[in-house]
Amino acid sequence: MAQPSDRLLLMQTFIRIVEAGSLSAAARQLGTTQPTVSRRLQALEQQFGQPLIQRSTHALRLTDIGERALARAKALAAEWEEFEHSLRAEPARPEGLLRVQVPHAFGQEHLIAPLVRALKDAPGLRVDWLLNDALPNFIEQGLDCAIRVGGQAEGAVVAIPLARVPRVLVASPELLAGRTLAEPDDLADLPWIAISTFYRHELHLARDDGVRQRLAIRPVLATDSLYATREAARLGLGAALVSGWSVRQDIAEGRLVHLLPRWRGPDLPVHLLYPNPPAPTARLRYFIEAMRRSMCEPLWPDI
Repeated sequence: MAQPSDRLLLMQTFIRIVEAGSLSAAARQLGTTQPTVSRRLQALEQQFGQPLIQRSTHALRLTDIGERALARAKALAAEWEEFEHSLRAEPARPEGLLRVQVPHAFGQEHLIAPLVRALKDAPGLRVDWLLNDALPNFIEQGLDCAIRVGGQAEGAVVAIPLARVPRVLVASPELLAGRTLAEPDDLADLPWIAISTFYRHELHLARDDGVRQRLAIRPVLATDSLYATREAARLGLGAALVSGWSVRQDIAEGRLVHLLPRWRGPDLPVHLLYPNPPAPTARLRYFIEAMRRSMCEPLWPDI
């Protein structure tokens, strides 16, 4: 029977295999050989009495017992890491690899600066920054956490609120030539660009005094890309309801006009998600706090 320290090594190897996506990649990351990694996996499977991973020439796939074992193994590894850190006189700086899924636009434009600050302040930390607007699958993608804008958290996850993203109405100066816009009904005849993830044929608007109104639109373009929406609006194709942070500079420099400044779309919540269990590791706790600090600044300051 394996000793406790051996069991911990086997579990850590199992976690690394899943996160790396192959035995050979796990071996490289662990600084050992593929046969050694394979033997450790076989030893762990023998202890459980059934396979944890289905292996083929192209991919690895967790079995049902493998998914349950992975969640528990991560929890135990996190608890052990926290226990080790608690015994040290000086708390160690966060180190190791974090796999983080973030939305394409928000992850490229708004979150890169706080990510760089977090990495500079923790030289031992490494991050896989995965741009994806889909719902995260923590097991299949080997994710430690995800940042999601809009929508609801699904499944057994912890959702930490980070911020809310104001959304504003914009159009190019060329599109608005000769038009007088004072109320939402005045927008009905404009051509529109829809962000299909959040709206397509109807806008839900709210005035700064709480009055709400729905506005039917007929988009000439629908896309799931904030960047494509912004560029099409700049080129005069139509008006759009977009995240305020993404068009702040365009408005300030005159490429876009902020329509009906007293009216906005519903704010989009920003959450950091991670699986529950396991308990967050020291590096994940550090990353969560870094993202929280980065969201202290308003996402739609006055222009």
